[in-house]
Amino acid sequence: MAGGLVWVSMPGDTWAGTGVRFMAMWLVMMVAMMLPPLLPMLVRLRGDQLPALAGAGYFSVWALVGAVVYVGGSAIARAGLAWPAVARLAPQATGAALLLAGAVQLTPWKARQLAVCRACRAPANPGALATLAHGVRFGVSCSLCCVGLMAVLVAAGMMNVAVVAGVALAVALERLGPRPAVLARAIGVVVIASGVVVLARAVA
Repeated sequence: MAGGLVWVSMPGDTWAGTGVRFMAMWLVMMVAMMLPPLLPMLVRLRGDQLPALAGAGYFSVWALVGAVVYVGGSAIARAGLAWPAVARLAPQATGAALLLAGAVQLTPWKARQLAVCRACRAPANPGALATLAHGVRFGVSCSLCCVGLMAVLVAAGMMNVAVVAGVALAVALERLGPRPAVLARAIGVVVIASGVVVLARAVA
């Protein structure tokens, strides 16, 4: 898993402090990546507070996803520090993760999740609680739809600007572009090819 400094505490820092720093970085990235696809729903909401409530519900789901990612990533990073053999397997693990993430993009399951995500509209009930719950449901749909792309982000390197920009572009294309199922499969092919290259370099 690339970007080990993301997961490991710095000298004088605590595990909780590192977690807070990670969550802040994660939420900034998620807002930058997910806000453009979220805007079509937000602009349909009427009222000064309703867009903010929908956004809060939506990004609360992504915060929970980030917490799970941090726990898993930090556990793997600590294992790599404790056991050098684990660290030596990092390139192969990254390549395998990319292959799996790309394969997910090619599945009918991905196409169904993407269709559900793209079909999300403003809630029928414009009340505050209904809008907040709608944002949460949309966040769940979106996180399921993006599971493969988030795996790419985590495996290839959250500190790599090119990786972050590439994943953000892929999310926007899937959610806003024409022929989304075709785009998702094309992105999957690119991710699989990247995984093959990483594995080839690891065994060379």
